[in-house]
Amino acid sequence: MAAKNDSIDARIPASCPASVSQILYHAWHHDITGLKPLLNAPGRASVQEPSTGETPLHAAIRACAPANRGALSDDAEDVAEHAKAAVHELFMSGAIWNDVDNNDETPGCVAARLGLKELYTLCVEAGVRAELLFGLLDGYEELESGDEEDEEGDGAQDGEEGEEEEEEIETESQGAEEDVEVVDSDRAFVPSKNRKIGPDVNSEDYLRSNLTYSDGKLVDDAQNGVMMAWEASIMRASVEALLPGLAVGRRILNIGFGMGIIDAMFAETHPSKHHIIEAHPAVLEHISSSDSKFGKNWETSGPTEGAYKVHAGKWQEVLPKLLEQGETYDAIYFDTFGEDYSQLRMFFTEYVPAILEEGGRFGFFNGLGADRKICYDVYTQVVEMHLSDAGMDVEWQEMDVDMKDLEKEGEGEWQGVKRRYWTLDKYRLPTCTLMG
Repeated sequence: MAAKNDSIDARIPASCPASVSQILYHAWHHDITGLKPLLNAPGRASVQEPSTGETPLHAAIRACAPANRGALSDDAEDVAEHAKAAVHELFMSGAIWNDVDNNDETPGCVAARLGLKELYTLCVEAGVRAELLFGLLDGYEELESGDEEDEEGDGAQDGEEGEEEEEEIETESQGAEEDVEVVDSDRAFVPSKNRKIGPDVNSEDYLRSNLTYSDGKLVDDAQNGVMMAWEASIMRASVEALLPGLAVGRRILNIGFGMGIIDAMFAETHPSKHHIIEAHPAVLEHISSSDSKFGKNWETSGPTEGAYKVHAGKWQEVLPKLLEQGETYDAIYFDTFGEDYSQLRMFFTEYVPAILEEGGRFGFFNGLGADRKICYDVYTQVVEMHLSDAGMDVEWQEMDVDMKDLEKEGEGEWQGVKRRYWTLDKYRLPTCTLMG
């Protein structure tokens, strides 16, 4: 990977519009006195250099790179504190935490790369605040990065699009005053198309799609990876966390069969009850095929009638019926495809407390925001807060992920898969229990 040029000349070129460059220069030099008057108009804290995508947050953080510190007027020990103050001011003025630049880096990504832990923490905290606000407004957006990132940012800055009339703002630069016109180019940067994000996949479209089982993967007809064999180590650790000591005779519920990886592992423990909920017609057809281990013969092999059962349908439709029947479980796992975080939250808020036995455990595939570290860290905190609101404690087990065949788009495990949905070398495995 080529070294990134973090110099001010590279990030804020001479061609940068004055309405943008003045804000970026003040942010770069952590000059809050000069910066504040420039942030009065909505959207000014999130202007972007048209060619590099540099935002004031990027600039304030990037200025702390070792190669840049000598150019700052601060003493070396004061740089971090002044940077924190500048970043805080920008966030309080509405800066967008997850804008990407032409290096495909958010401000938090820059902080992480440069080892600036305190600034990275500020970015994570801002992301958590934004996602909690989206939740209150019933407007969760999946924490993707790339072209869609700009759309998410615009949603967080209502005033940005409200500036239909041109306006002038008074700015100060190096002691001189000049009028700078605000123009559309202040948000003209377009993120690179090289990063394969793929289209949004919603539940209805997914359930209508054709699926293909092949070469250790399950993909839809758009070549989106629904489930892949590399996840098996995560599934094994999840089973061990949900069934300590791999206890036999437990009552198990799994939402989302996919390739059947985790259900095969659950079955090895000889549960007294093993229920599966699966909605996709192609997966249900696969389950009923002659070479499936979970077809009719499996269902009739349970210790009692109905103990082993595949429930066909969406979990939102099946679970109310199971509740009416008084079904409860010792271990619950959730791993669906094509659903956003709001559905997972609804599941553990409205259903898990009612169907999880006292002393039971709940887990889910934690791929929330897994296309970049900062998104993953944000969702970890958001989920933990919402689980607490739902009356649940969560313990996180951090696992190493073998990235040998996962590092490159379209290669190794990702060959034949449109979207590389996992990019991190660490996985946080959640184990949730009812409080008290």
